[in-house]
Amino acid sequence: MIFLSTGDGLIHLASQPWHWAFSGAMIALVLFLLTWMGRKFGLSSLYRNVCTIAGAGKRNSFFDIDIRDEYWRMAFAAGAIVGGFIAAHFLASPEPVQISEATIQHLHKWGIAYPQGQGYIAREILNFSPRGVLFALLGGFFIGFGARYGSGCTSGHAITGLSHLQLPSLITVIGFFIGGLTMTWVIMPLIFG
Repeated sequence: MIFLSTGDGLIHLASQPWHWAFSGAMIALVLFLLTWMGRKFGLSSLYRNVCTIAGAGKRNSFFDIDIRDEYWRMAFAAGAIVGGFIAAHFLASPEPVQISEATIQHLHKWGIAYPQGQGYIAREILNFSPRGVLFALLGGFFIGFGARYGSGCTSGHAITGLSHLQLPSLITVIGFFIGGLTMTWVIMPLIFG
């Protein structure tokens, strides 16, 4: 306990920003292991798993899958949720997220205050106001629809698909970037500008 309670322990190490190359190496390692085991990385399939567990396979053959082959994906998603909770509540830095001064000024022009304490989501964008709830619902719909329509999510296409040299994943990732740029430079200025 003394090791974890001091500022120089494992908790202190885990709460510091890590070099991007470490994350890249860990993603490559996970991808290698999943490929070696004959699995594909991606979380949008989790919705299919939940529908299968709920009995949707009796009504639609798309959901008629062997759920035992998907336990690893459900465990991965649960670990991501638990890990996110632990990181947010026990490993978060008390300092504001470090972003450029130009971005801060740009956000101020849109009426978004910075810094706001911990986190990446501006309170003016996502809150329990009617506008914030509408943004959350629309965003959730578009993410879910896009993942289903594109036969996978960003992690599935950008990590697994590109590493397996799949042309549909390359086209999909190009679409992700076009959508992100359109949102950043066209839609967000219309909403906030």
